Amino acid sequence: MFDFRSDTVTMPDAPMRQAMATARVGDDVYGEDETVRALETRVAQLLGKEAGLFVPSGTQSNLIAMLTHVPRGGEVISGKSYHVMKYEAGGMAALGGIMPCALPVAQDGSLHPQDILAAIKPDDSHFPQSCLLTLENTHNGLVQSKEGLSALCDIAYRAGMTTHLDGARLMNAVVATGDSAAVFAAPFDTVSLCLSKGLGAPVGSVLSGSAPFIDKARRLRKMLGGGMRQAGILAAAGLYALEHNCDRLAEDHKRAKKLAEGLSQIDGVIVDPKTVHTNMVYMSFAAEIKDRLAPALPQALADQELIISFDKEAIRLVVHKDITDGAIERLVSTIKAQLAS
Repeated sequence: MFDFRSDTVTMPDAPMRQAMATARVGDDVYGEDETVRALETRVAQLLGKEAGLFVPSGTQSNLIAMLTHVPRGGEVISGKSYHVMKYEAGGMAALGGIMPCALPVAQDGSLHPQDILAAIKPDDSHFPQSCLLTLENTHNGLVQSKEGLSALCDIAYRAGMTTHLDGARLMNAVVATGDSAAVFAAPFDTVSLCLSKGLGAPVGSVLSGSAPFIDKARRLRKMLGGGMRQAGILAAAGLYALEHNCDRLAEDHKRAKKLAEGLSQIDGVIVDPKTVHTNMVYMSFAAEIKDRLAPALPQALADQELIISFDKEAIRLVVHKDITDGAIERLVSTIKAQLAS
């Protein structure tokens, strides 16, 4: 099956599994797993930070960052459709007593400077204290420029806030632009880098920041149940991914463009290839054919061993290392055939 739902579905290949099988391990909670330590150091250096912390998921990485940055009753400012606001089960509020402030997100995935300025609360006991600005790169596959991110961080710093980057797909932005990960990370106090999406590892993210920050974050990881023991088996997959699967993200981007261009040639399919910066394509159908197509399309795709997720508005198609040129062609031809039937 070719699964276009997300790049989280990637499978570790044989060389990655071999690296996992031969990893040197110890008890990471005691700080004795040398493979975990190597991964944490590698990511921190990649991002230009002092230290790193290996955690099971990007959601936990973001949550630990917010709990470390923000006291109970404090406020996190972020985008309404950003992952920390929409897809992390309200963890900041439920577990941290943190007040979320969700701002509108522009079509290009950015936040407007004036919206951030307006959201920052005055020093008044009636209001929560605005403590942290959280941004993300990429957003829905759209690269956020280093200049734009830096300008937004400057607003936060001038207000006495700290900053965090959800870099779940940061390496896609790096490959798409040619800018280094450290350049993108430079304006931020902390950065979360996910290893289990386009990079193809089965599990894990690394939170990076200053050494004192990571010391505090390590305690929170334990509190949240994220203290893993012989985790070097998993960390080895992350090290392999960073070594072998970063540059190949360009292949995903190329295939995503090919997919968008192919779909855009089909009458009734709405896709704008210009909005494909990295590995995501958003597709919708003209209103007059949506109702006719919707019931039959999932089965037609399943018959061709294709999986996509269906949404009321736009359908997200995600290209990753397990998607081939043949899968792209098969998806385009199947949709075209269904519309012609």
